[in-house]
Amino acid sequence: MGLKVEKVSKSFGEKLAVDNISFEIDKPGVFGLLGTNGAGKTTTIRMMLGILKKDSGEITWNGKKVERKNVNFGYLPEERGIYPKTKIFEQLMYFAELKGMKKEEAIKEIDYWMKRLKVEEYKNMQAEKLSKGNQQKIQFITSILHSPELIVLDEPFSGLDPVNTELLKSVIIELVEKGKYIVMSSHQMASIEEFCSNVVIINKGKTVLKGNLKEIKDSYPATKLIINVKQDIKPYITEQGMKVEKELDNNYEIKIENEEQAHKLLKTLVEKNILVEKFELQRPSLNDIFIEKVGE
Repeated sequence: MGLKVEKVSKSFGEKLAVDNISFEIDKPGVFGLLGTNGAGKTTTIRMMLGILKKDSGEITWNGKKVERKNVNFGYLPEERGIYPKTKIFEQLMYFAELKGMKKEEAIKEIDYWMKRLKVEEYKNMQAEKLSKGNQQKIQFITSILHSPELIVLDEPFSGLDPVNTELLKSVIIELVEKGKYIVMSSHQMASIEEFCSNVVIINKGKTVLKGNLKEIKDSYPATKLIINVKQDIKPYITEQGMKVEKELDNNYEIKIENEEQAHKLLKTLVEKNILVEKFELQRPSLNDIFIEKVGE
């Protein structure tokens, strides 16, 4: 069950945009589709949803070939897709009717989601009069209004301030609890780490890394030590052959070559009766891994 992408490729003229990509989403949750600009993410998404035809490979949803009639999907594209001169309620109703919703059901869902995302006051305003962040929330509503099984979110937090980012995150959690399958594409790696159990990273149309995010991160050794103390310990850090990358009020971020170095420093500090308030070994973040894989 779920979504399966198997050995899919797509060319535009001489340019190979997607090259033999495979991944699978076999249970509800959020899956991370990552890559730099031009890596092939949007092309992959449009093939997944039946918007573009693939050149080769197979894409199935619940065992059936992906066709518009087989997939009840919601798509939040990175580009703006709302009508600037049209009132918000009118265009939400238009999108609901395109998805086959009855008027009474559509009104109920529009009222719920506008209240949930705190945009009900803009119901009778033209879209162009809303801020970029509120336009993003309206566009998000159009992608989930009809309760799709598969939801694709391309840069969902674009234009949102921290408060509205947290609001949208809570909605995504709500959708997962309702059993939705969500594909998220974002350059905000912290958000991907927060939501996604599994990811695929593509570069120049090819898969460069995929799998369970925790297992991927656990396969990397610790490269940083975070240590908080009450006094200057730089001489002891230098003594162990380590480099301070950041320091603020005796809170240190230290680059390490191996964990043994870090533990030797801790032993030294304890022997010197220096109180250590925090000692944390850190493996590379998803952002670090992403840069390593596609940074060239």
